[in-house]
Amino acid sequence: MGLNATEASTVFRALGDPTRLELLQLLGEGDGATATALSQRLPITRQGVAKHVAVLSEAGLVAAAEHRGRAVIYRVRPEVLAEASQWLERAGAAWDRRLARLREHLEGPPAEN
Repeated sequence: MGLNATEASTVFRALGDPTRLELLQLLGEGDGATATALSQRLPITRQGVAKHVAVLSEAGLVAAAEHRGRAVIYRVRPEVLAEASQWLERAGAAWDRRLARLREHLEGPPAEN
């Protein structure tokens, strides 16, 4: 079905932070990671990673996929990224149609020779 406007807004807001984008990229490179493992690859604390992962999780982009003792393994949910991409494609197509109608209106009917 795809994302509605509210869900898309949540996803794009989560993706709007460079640290969260980097976290998403790191998670996408492997088979998941813990907040501790991610913090070792970034210049932020484990608690900072956990806060960013919470935002990504709220947007549906990341899920707590597995528990190993006290550690939580987070994984990317690629289907949500695909839905966000489809939302952008639909929005872009709608704008293309609007701009085409505006161009037709401004240029008027084709001149006859």
